[in-house]
Amino acid sequence: MRVTKAIFPVAGLGTRFLPATKANPKEMLPIVDKPLIQYAVEDAIAAGITELIFVTSSSKRSIEDHFDSNYELESNLLDRGKYDLLEIVQDILPEGVSCAYIRQKSPQGLGHAVLCAKQLVSNEPFAVLLADDLIDGGQQSCLQQMMTVFTQTHASVVAVEKISPAETKKYGVIDVRSTENRIATIYGIVEKPLPEEAPSNLGVVGRYILTPVIFQLLEQTSKGSHGEIQLTDAIAKLLQIEKVMAFQFHGRRYDCGSKLGYLEATVAYALKHPELGMDFAKLLEGFVACSA
Repeated sequence: MRVTKAIFPVAGLGTRFLPATKANPKEMLPIVDKPLIQYAVEDAIAAGITELIFVTSSSKRSIEDHFDSNYELESNLLDRGKYDLLEIVQDILPEGVSCAYIRQKSPQGLGHAVLCAKQLVSNEPFAVLLADDLIDGGQQSCLQQMMTVFTQTHASVVAVEKISPAETKKYGVIDVRSTENRIATIYGIVEKPLPEEAPSNLGVVGRYILTPVIFQLLEQTSKGSHGEIQLTDAIAKLLQIEKVMAFQFHGRRYDCGSKLGYLEATVAYALKHPELGMDFAKLLEGFVACSA
């Protein structure tokens, strides 16, 4: 079973970044010179995804524009001989990769956003990527690593990482018995538990590979707090029907849904940027020297 489709839930309001996100989607906030959503798309494409499904809203047209051709810009760059920039613009969406967009009429939770894409996915396994979680997987993207686990197990795969007890209230936390080669069978999952109630120190992050059974379970999942349908609740039901695996990916995750995580990612990616890295490091050294 090849996974060729990926869902990107991008209909959120981005209230933690107001006023920057009043007219600009949070997924379009740049990390150096690329928007967050492009990093997530590159993660997916590196893993062999060829169909990108964006669950969007009426205020997210700039995401559609970003992955569409801009003939005026491309013609201008060509006429001015700026071939390097032209290549960057044209490579945003590689040959053979397509985009589809579906509207989520109102924000009703991650589970509802995934359910909105049911008709476009059909009866196939698929990936879900949250742009808020920027993951630097090094040689292999996070989703590439997860695809290997999916091929080995033929089961749904959820990306997890170790979290501190104080952070459990921000994550879905899984129950596992043993881990081998960073892979474990999930026996339970709890959404945002108190530290003393958390079943482990492994929190779910924004990368999933799911079997299509999840759609039926999402349709049966009741709305929880704030009137939202939680993907975690549907995965908890999925555990009772078929095996679901947890995978501790190799790499570094940046929580770009928070301001501090966003700034951390900006610094990290600026330091390793091929054009800016050395100069940016010197700039930081200057700031540190001034504040010492």
